[in-house]
Amino acid sequence: MTGAPENGIQIAPSILSADFANLESELRRIAGADWAHVDVMDAHFVPNLTIGVPVVEALAKVSPIPLDCHLMIEDPDRWAVQYAEAGAASVTFHVEAARDPRAIAADLHAHGARASMALKPGTAFGPYEELLDHLDQVLVMTVEPGFGGQSFMTDQLPKVRQVREAVARRGGSIWVQVDGGVSADTIEQCADAGADVFVAGSAVYGADDAAAAIDELRALAQSCVGHG
Repeated sequence: MTGAPENGIQIAPSILSADFANLESELRRIAGADWAHVDVMDAHFVPNLTIGVPVVEALAKVSPIPLDCHLMIEDPDRWAVQYAEAGAASVTFHVEAARDPRAIAADLHAHGARASMALKPGTAFGPYEELLDHLDQVLVMTVEPGFGGQSFMTDQLPKVRQVREAVARRGGSIWVQVDGGVSADTIEQCADAGADVFVAGSAVYGADDAAAAIDELRALAQSCVGHG
């Protein structure tokens, strides 16, 4: 399992914006990042279809950095642990689709993976705060899940701050991740609100130099981190 860098900032480029015909080389382009963010969609929970367990298993064998799988799928109670078994170091499930989040988290931990819950923009954090004791990360979606390249939703920043404050109250070391529209123009706002793990797709893979884009995002986030 990967641990947070000393500075607390982690960059997780989303391969949703990569060239799917050359994923191994696309992973090498982001070797300087902390995670490779893998968006798994089933065309049911979200209106898009991407990849599943067999591809994740293949990616895990060649990726220079750990895989962070974001499951935008129905029935994560059944499927989440299979992604841990396939080699994902972190697995995120959506609370909106989960029947027993605690059991999912326990299964993921039993298989050596970090457990994370995701919240869609319309989902309030409050009803799920009690789950923090079972989790390693909370993902606040800053776009509607389903497609890359969407515009950042600034109205989600108060939720990011709410999650960070809840983590601080409980004294935990839970990471706060943001995903959607994260770029050089928005990452400082996210960091200021309390995020420390940043998913960026087109901002990295759309750049001529992916490594330089990762470095820029990290530096911008570091410049305004105001929490532990």
